[in-house]
Amino acid sequence: MNWSGGKDSALALYHALRNPALHVTDLLTSVNAHYGRVSMHGVRVALLEEQARRIGLPLTKLELPEMPDMADYEARMRATLAPLQAQGIQRAIFGDIYLEDLRRYREQQLAGIGLVAEFPLWQRPNADLLREYLDLGFRAVVVCVNEKFLDRSFCGRELNADFLRDLPPGVDSCGENGEYHSFVFDAPYFSSPIPFELGDIVRRTYATPAASSSTVCRSDDASETKPAPFDTGFWYCDLLPVARAAS
Repeated sequence: MNWSGGKDSALALYHALRNPALHVTDLLTSVNAHYGRVSMHGVRVALLEEQARRIGLPLTKLELPEMPDMADYEARMRATLAPLQAQGIQRAIFGDIYLEDLRRYREQQLAGIGLVAEFPLWQRPNADLLREYLDLGFRAVVVCVNEKFLDRSFCGRELNADFLRDLPPGVDSCGENGEYHSFVFDAPYFSSPIPFELGDIVRRTYATPAASSSTVCRSDDASETKPAPFDTGFWYCDLLPVARAAS
């Protein structure tokens, strides 16, 4: 399961776990090795590990430099997948909804190493997905927003009916175009909710170097790759782990 820790991967995992044709054995997450955070989402690895612990699945981290080029990214991905394939893994599950070019990229790359891609949410209407997300009791906090679409005030809010109602016209309600990214802190298959505190909200920009067009940024799915736009600003809300009470 390509696990970003956000809404879409969490809902895709819900359906994968209920599919008798699939047996989910591992979570795979792209991580910025320099900062120790989930790629693009900016969530601390400690909180990612809390998600995996509550799901009860092993977590594999695809460790990446801060701004890898495509060749480096693909080589690291192949090296990370190889031990999983040696254990018998045959499929990779993604939370993509309707980005056709991204789906083709995933399928082509996986076919080259003998894996098949699964897309449990593919082409389901946004309204249906969000209604299901809310009705099933998923809870998430918005940890990153792209300032081209949303202002700072949306960062750090819970992803609920009020948040969705406040989205400006033209913004994809599922954030499929990278409008926002989230951290799921409770899910139907979690053993318990994850405690956290809201930290600072900071702005970061990502610029494409003039000498290279292969810089990538990561979107809500763990392994999504797209050309990074020039000087695009993002607001990040830091989430602070809260120590578990002694039992």
